[in-house]
Amino acid sequence: MAKALNLGMIGYGFMGRAHTNGYKRVADFFPDIPFKPVLKAACARDAEKIKAFADQWGYESIETDWRKLLERKDIDAVDICVPNNLHKEISIAAAKAGKMILCEKPLAMNVAEGEEMCQAVEKAKVANTVWYNYRRIPAVTFAKKLIDEGRLGRIFHYRANFLQDWTISAELPQGGAGLWRLDAAAAGSGVTGDLLAHCIDTALWLNGGIADVSAMTEVFVKERKHALTGKTEKVTIDDACSFLCHFQNGSLGLFESTRYARGHKALYTFEINGEKGSLKWDLHDLHRLEIFEYSNEGATRGWKSVHITDGDHPYMGKWWVPGLAIGYEHSFVHQVADFLYSLGSGEPCHPTFRDALETQKVCDAVISSAKDHSWKKV
Repeated sequence: MAKALNLGMIGYGFMGRAHTNGYKRVADFFPDIPFKPVLKAACARDAEKIKAFADQWGYESIETDWRKLLERKDIDAVDICVPNNLHKEISIAAAKAGKMILCEKPLAMNVAEGEEMCQAVEKAKVANTVWYNYRRIPAVTFAKKLIDEGRLGRIFHYRANFLQDWTISAELPQGGAGLWRLDAAAAGSGVTGDLLAHCIDTALWLNGGIADVSAMTEVFVKERKHALTGKTEKVTIDDACSFLCHFQNGSLGLFESTRYARGHKALYTFEINGEKGSLKWDLHDLHRLEIFEYSNEGATRGWKSVHITDGDHPYMGKWWVPGLAIGYEHSFVHQVADFLYSLGSGEPCHPTFRDALETQKVCDAVISSAKDHSWKKV
């Protein structure tokens, strides 16, 4: 019988809901997990809002101070779903309190903070993971399997983009509960840490380490009213970012992210080109993996679209029958399941804090490169 794992959720926004949904559904579809999540407490500064969240999602209790949450003996693990500038302080305190930690991405505001967080969890020997959930979409996981099997051979190119359009209006304020991602003091960076971090994590997982980068960024709306002060202030996050890179395996990379691509709400794609074949994936069609295999000779050689819904595809044996797709929210269910399985096996659940620090190193190098227009080693 699965043991109870008492969870404390810090935050109640978009990611708080996405993660909680994963905790609530995981035992239904992964009945062999060694631990079963218990929604013990939800925490945020606004008592009224966190009470409404807790009541809706089924948390047993609330706290309005994360320090009090960490003091509770009935909390085994904490899920950190707050702005990036709070990740370090909460994570280090949680590690000292002996709590397991599931932290939203990016890991930290910068590499220096991330290193402190890594040292804290490693010293305390607490289980930890970072929510780079796109690894757990079955088609992406299947791409990893094909690459590891050598099906693409030597890799030549990796390209990815993440395009949105929700900040184009100059009237949109920065800061506050809903728009902290536009405030550098809370977010650290703009699309680099918010969107490209996902692309980078996936790339490192699929194609290995990045050696150096050459980047450019742009702020299209230079000033915005701050939601908290009411004053018009300079915008210091990046609205758009593109960078070139060399991977350690010799392949070339091309990455682009922006919140100014009119018509795109969340277009995340990647393509990998190797000597034996290529792979393409698109978040808008997330249950499909486009595959080209050069060995398929003849007049019918070409790309094929594989519907990743069969029982022998990653994770899919836990869901419906072949041909019936799952969606974005299931990637969080999968990450919860993998974390719980890892607790039973004693193995780390990747990406760990230390894994996520590698993505942070690339992000920092990208921001640095864009500032002085030069190549930067990672």
